[in-house]
Amino acid sequence: MCEGEPVNRDWEDRVTAAWAAFDDYAEDEGADFRAVIDALVAELPDDSPLGPFEQACAWDSTGHSDKAVPLYQEALDRGLTGYRGRRARIQMSSSLRNIGRAEEGVKLLTPELDAPSDELDDAVRATLALCLSSLGRDREGLSLVLGALAPHLPRYQRSMANYARALVEPEG
Repeated sequence: MCEGEPVNRDWEDRVTAAWAAFDDYAEDEGADFRAVIDALVAELPDDSPLGPFEQACAWDSTGHSDKAVPLYQEALDRGLTGYRGRRARIQMSSSLRNIGRAEEGVKLLTPELDAPSDELDDAVRATLALCLSSLGRDREGLSLVLGALAPHLPRYQRSMANYARALVEPEG
């Protein structure tokens, strides 16, 4: 099961293959790639959240954040949850930042800091840090990035985690 609907393994494999070949489509500014994704989406039920999600990813990856945002929102409104739902929120926040709506990106992504942990945790923090920086909130963004980096360091994890907290805690 994937986000509450049965997964068609063949369809998933073809989507994965399309994304693996993404760089082959660079010559036409992504129009041919988006057409491949659109053809795959046409195979889905009309109300599937996967369709607008994949289309949003395709628009986003070809440099059109403005066209991606409403599609990410549609996917979430249709009930996209789980791993892809989290990806949609990360990517939509980044796109919102790219089109000058960083505050909306912060509001969308901040709840993900308290979501169940997974491999996207660092992407949440990195994207949120970029949104915060776009709003002039660099100390908060740096705190998130240091906090995400600390566990990956071979040494100094505790020190970096403490420094990260100190950047945003009130001085006492």
